Amino acid sequence: MATRGIVKLGESILRAKSREVVDFNDKLACLIDDMFETMFKANGVGLAAPQVGLLKRVCVVCVDGVMKYELVNPVIVKSSGTQIGQEGCLSVPDRNGNVARPKKMTVEAQDRNGKKHVYQVSDFEAVAFSHEIDHLDGVLFIDKLVD
Repeated sequence: MATRGIVKLGESILRAKSREVVDFNDKLACLIDDMFETMFKANGVGLAAPQVGLLKRVCVVCVDGVMKYELVNPVIVKSSGTQIGQEGCLSVPDRNGNVARPKKMTVEAQDRNGKKHVYQVSDFEAVAFSHEIDHLDGVLFIDKLVD
């Protein structure tokens, strides 16, 4: 595992749409491991591949320091409710603001081996999933700020 550099606001890759992952191999597993290491070292709770310079539909989330989610080709299949809370981003340092996110979500994603999973998340996990999946479409939390 290795720590990767985190891309900052202003880099065009953060605004690009990521490509679907089709190759489930050792390179993907290494990327996911590196992303977790990078995220933990930066004291984050989520990280998307564009944030480490790769346009792949891959993100990782761990909000409690225990349950590690690896989301490859994630799709939000259902969401409900609304919650508004303060967000920040490792790619947008020294800035935060209120964002409206779903209260509950159902997300389908694959893992590093291509196995499909369905996740039911709520509260802060739903915020983190939504935030990271947005990155895969070139959307940043600053695009969704509310009063």
